[in-house]
Amino acid sequence: MSLQMKRIRWGVLSTAKIGTQKVIPAMQRSALCEINAICSRDQATADQVAKSLRIPRAYGSYEALLADPEIDTIYNALPNNLHVPWSIRALEAGKHVLCEKPLGMSAVECEELLAVAARHPKLKVMEAFMYRHHPQWQKAKQLVDAGEIGELRSVQSSFSYHNVDANNIRNSIAAGGGALMDIGCYGISVARFIFGREPQRVCGWVEYDPTFGTDRLASGLLDFGSGTSTFTCSTQLVPYQRVNILGTTGRVEIEIPFNAPPDKPCRIWHEINGQIHEIIFEICDQYMLQGDAFSQAILEDTPVPTPLTDAVANMRVIEAVKLSAASGGWVENSANSERFTAL
Repeated sequence: MSLQMKRIRWGVLSTAKIGTQKVIPAMQRSALCEINAICSRDQATADQVAKSLRIPRAYGSYEALLADPEIDTIYNALPNNLHVPWSIRALEAGKHVLCEKPLGMSAVECEELLAVAARHPKLKVMEAFMYRHHPQWQKAKQLVDAGEIGELRSVQSSFSYHNVDANNIRNSIAAGGGALMDIGCYGISVARFIFGREPQRVCGWVEYDPTFGTDRLASGLLDFGSGTSTFTCSTQLVPYQRVNILGTTGRVEIEIPFNAPPDKPCRIWHEINGQIHEIIFEICDQYMLQGDAFSQAILEDTPVPTPLTDAVANMRVIEAVKLSAASGGWVENSANSERFTAL
């Protein structure tokens, strides 16, 4: 079917800010996406959000949205602990699913979704790591793979914000809050993306908030054999983010690696043989690019840009960091890249 003849009809699970403030407005500007419905556990809330965002239909339950026959695809923006259960429900209702990161609460839970998705091969499922769709990351990956920094040896990332609101879901253990789940997943994802494989072993350090019980500061060291990646994430530090990719003859520095602004150009710096080149990218919205890429995979019945197995693998590393922090030593990846064990 021609892309010009059809747009994918989307329904949104949840009225969370990530959806209402970032994802939905971006996808409403897309040539391939239509946001046709949104839901909340409260009908009045759903009605209010639908009206403010000019969404045609609003539902007061998740079940009602999934039962809508005019919805092709679900964007799951629910809390982390509801990602897998409701993504499974969406698949069983015959809907494609774009699910917010992290995919689930554990690798085992993510594997459950992977198994259900395998039973619905006609339906597309993907974790919503929007950063990978931004041209700045595609360029960074291209430079590394082309040898434009020499041999890749190190990926360093920092991502932090300050949030001590007891009512914020990011500070709730039950909902899957904490620094590693919310933003540490980016540092792990970019390392695996740039190296193009899984780490052989992992070492982690984690500090927990005495009131919330969630991890508020975490650092990890990932050993990829030919190089390493280090990352630090925190929910209680000054807001900051940066990624540096270092090779034997050059480097790539990404100024705003994760929350790339949709209203101004982005830039990265490529240093090679002592010369620094600034690369500027035209204004774009990575959430719109993500929606377009997922919709195109549906329309053309092609694989999604990032397979669901990548989300499961990322969760395994998150768990490995926590296991290492608890055990006080390295944890090693098994030969089949499916389990980490303490050394």
